[in-house]
Amino acid sequence: MKRQTPAPAPWQPLQRPEDQDEPRPLALRVQSLPARGFFAEHTHPWHQFVYASTGVLTVTAAGQCFVIAPQQAVWVPAGLPHRTGSLLGAEFRSLYVAPEALPGPQGQCALLAVTPFLRALILEAGSLSPEERGSADAQHLFALILSRLARLQPLPAALPWPDSPGLAPLCEALYADPADPRDLDSWAAQLHQSGRTLSRRFQRETGMTLRAWRQRLRLFKAVELLAGGQDVTQVALALGYASPSAFTAMFHQAMGQRPSAYRQTVGAASGG
Repeated sequence: MKRQTPAPAPWQPLQRPEDQDEPRPLALRVQSLPARGFFAEHTHPWHQFVYASTGVLTVTAAGQCFVIAPQQAVWVPAGLPHRTGSLLGAEFRSLYVAPEALPGPQGQCALLAVTPFLRALILEAGSLSPEERGSADAQHLFALILSRLARLQPLPAALPWPDSPGLAPLCEALYADPADPRDLDSWAAQLHQSGRTLSRRFQRETGMTLRAWRQRLRLFKAVELLAGGQDVTQVALALGYASPSAFTAMFHQAMGQRPSAYRQTVGAASGG
């Protein structure tokens, strides 16, 4: 029996909070998303630094999908349309930065590693009441956060996401079920085109082969599921690996650590 394309699980659009007052030079908002909740595509007149304090976020912008675990954040430049969601639920901090306050990576989205020191500063800022945020101590804290943001280096990790109606459903189906075993020719038949045509279109829109894209997708999903609390065996099966050891080898080669160690790291990071 031929395997049917799995329908992506439904996501729930949520009402986005209105933009707050202009950051002078920095403002902070603590937010949460339920499992499969998302804020539809929108923009801000200032830069946004999105930091997942617990759970895992996905931010889609400029044809790329970023998966943000608790020790990571994504930089969204002012005016750039983006969408924010969470497969398993997450709490996050949004730092809004006046464009003139930080001349850093303003031109494009970037995934950034959050140091323990910066994380502590962000959590401290998030604990301040609205009245406290206007104090001299709070302004010193905000200035320190800005100085640390300016020193962050982008991580070379993003998942290109096609926009065309012919390819986006394919990627959505694979995101919903990364264990789907169909190869390029099987997908081409499903989409009523030749394997060569599908290969060219996919390479043109994403800059990657379908095989390489799927491998990166599995890595992103592994990060998402491990940070969400699933164990290594569960994740390996969800991603379609024949054994946990095969998954562990892939993860270790890509991330420089075993998935069990990564799971402990993000668990500790989200516990503060």
